[in-house]
Order: sequence, then structure tokens, then C-alpha cells
Amino acid sequence: MSLSVRRVVTGHDSQGRAIVLTDEIANNVINNRPGAHSAVIWSTDQFPVNNDGDADPTAQRIGTTLENGTVFRVVRYEPGVTPRRHRTDSVDYAVVISGQIEMELDDGVVATLKQGDVLVQRGTVHNWVNKTNEVCIIAFVLVSAKPVTVDGKELPPHG
Repeated sequence: MSLSVRRVVTGHDSQGRAIVLTDEIANNVINNRPGAHSAVIWSTDQFPVNNDGDADPTAQRIGTTLENGTVFRVVRYEPGVTPRRHRTDSVDYAVVISGQIEMELDDGVVATLKQGDVLVQRGTVHNWVNKTNEVCIIAFVLVSAKPVTVDGKELPPHG
């Protein structure tokens, strides 16, 4: 089964009054590895963010992160999702909407996250593992960051 997320986006009419620009089931769902479906809900490509206009950035394909920007993504992890060990060049805020998942770090440490739990991921190597029989849905906001530096050595994004 795929991911079904209702996406509501506001904006302004020609008199400056608030309106709903978009109210739809996200139609940009991708499946980039077995057991994982995701949809970008919104993204920005500059700081400070420009809220002018009605352009929808989700019409374009967006990678894991955007340099100098943000990505708001919802991901569905099936039981037994194919691993993807990776590091992002971002600080990631995650909220588990439903289900349970394990976050594995590169040193073998595992944090189990359940519905309602939140996580701040700060450029560390990690993997999402769903060992349950239930689907896990997580909302992520990824904010562009400089690559992590430890003892003068840059740790670039990968995976």
C-alpha cells in the first residue's frame, strides 16, 4: 500500500486575505526503496523564506535535502523496510505519527521511537528499521545545515 496524506496549503487572495490554495491528497508519492513511500508536503530554497506568490514547490522532484532550504516530508515505513544507512546535511525534526520504528546509529546504538515520540537528528549516520508487523508513519522537517565537523574533519552527507 502507498502513502495517503492530505495536504492543505494556505495563501492570500488579491486583497491580502487568507485563503486555502490547496486541499488535496498528496499526489507526489514516491517509492525509492522497497518498503518506503514518501511525499514532500512543502519545501523552501532560501532563508528567510519567501511566502509571496502561489507557486507550489512540490511539483518538482526534491532530493533528501535542499541547500539553504527546508523539506517537509511524510514517510511510510513498512515492516521489514529495506535499509538505507545515510547521513544528511541537515538538522532533522521527526515526529512519529503512528506505529513504531527503530533508529540505528553507526555505532550500533538503537533508539526505539513510538507514536508521539520526537527526534532531533543532527547529521549523524543512521538507518530506519521497522521490526514490527505494523506500518510506521513519520513526519520530517529537514533544515539545511553545514556538514558536521569532528576534530577538523568534515563528515559529508552520504547514502
